[in-house]
Amino acid sequence: MAGHGARGRSGRRPTLEEVAARAGVGRGTVSRVINGSPRVSDATRAAVEAAVAELGYVPNTAARALAANRTDAIALVVPEPETRFFAEPYFSDMLRGVGAELAETEMQLLLIFAGSDRERRRLAQYLAAHRVDGVLLVSVHAGDPLPDLLAQLEIPAVISGPRSEDETLPSVDSDNHGGGRSAVEHLIARGRTRIVTITGRLDVYGAQRRAEGYRAALRDAGREVDEALIAPGDFTEEGGHRAMTHLLAHCPDLDAVFAESDVMAAGARQALREAGRRIPDDVALVGYDDSVIARHMDPPLTSVRQPIEGMGRAMIDLLLHEIADDRPAASRALDRRQVVLPTELVVRDSS
Repeated sequence: MAGHGARGRSGRRPTLEEVAARAGVGRGTVSRVINGSPRVSDATRAAVEAAVAELGYVPNTAARALAANRTDAIALVVPEPETRFFAEPYFSDMLRGVGAELAETEMQLLLIFAGSDRERRRLAQYLAAHRVDGVLLVSVHAGDPLPDLLAQLEIPAVISGPRSEDETLPSVDSDNHGGGRSAVEHLIARGRTRIVTITGRLDVYGAQRRAEGYRAALRDAGREVDEALIAPGDFTEEGGHRAMTHLLAHCPDLDAVFAESDVMAAGARQALREAGRRIPDDVALVGYDDSVIARHMDPPLTSVRQPIEGMGRAMIDLLLHEIADDRPAASRALDRRQVVLPTELVVRDSS
């Protein structure tokens, strides 16, 4: 029985080697199973888990981490101000997915903000000391030095959304191009003729792809792409309000708006109401993210759903794979995985 085996022979604790012998595998394989590595077959995992239960083996987490030069900690790094993190549902949904997936392991999650130069310098020192086993990077802009720093330090990292089509880090993203396209196709199908868009920050690759999806849908419908109908935003409610006010002044005959985030859609709705425009009678409105904001707007907002929690889970799965990969960094770089999850248009009363 497992209870009698908890101390092994002569009252001592069973060892990793004894578990390996009972399971008929190597010591390294047992270690991978205990550490939650995905690089183990289901049959092998079951054999090791059965041996662990039979012998009553209890892993010494601290000793294991020291022996493997591991910290059993992962950092979720957000290169944004804290105010934006707590204002946008995207981040809380991402954190929920990451936390749920990490709960299946023994690893701890550290949330680190790096929105200022001072915070970035402090983070660089922290990472240089190798105090975490891996890093998740969320909301990274073009030109951000953090991904290159992680590569130099050879710290396993996964990024939420590539910085460009030539991204060198493993990444997890949603189909931003397809999402943008589906939003505009929906508005065209509803008979809208002057469709404007409010983009996110265009130093974010995902925002670029949503804007490209907007253009592609118009071209495929045989419509001219008028750059005057495209206003830059910044993913904030204030930015959405500002961009919508600009568009109303320059394109007073607009009859549809694709705001490339729900938060910006909320700002756009306010500007439309201030201008006396009814939604959806005068102007149809579509957002992006399908966050709690979309469901509670008046009228409820049509929005492109991206599986944010699923993206968080996929990022952890990918990062654990990177951490468990003991090949040299140069070899791992040849096998970078870019995961793209599908989006879905959720139609509500705003369009």
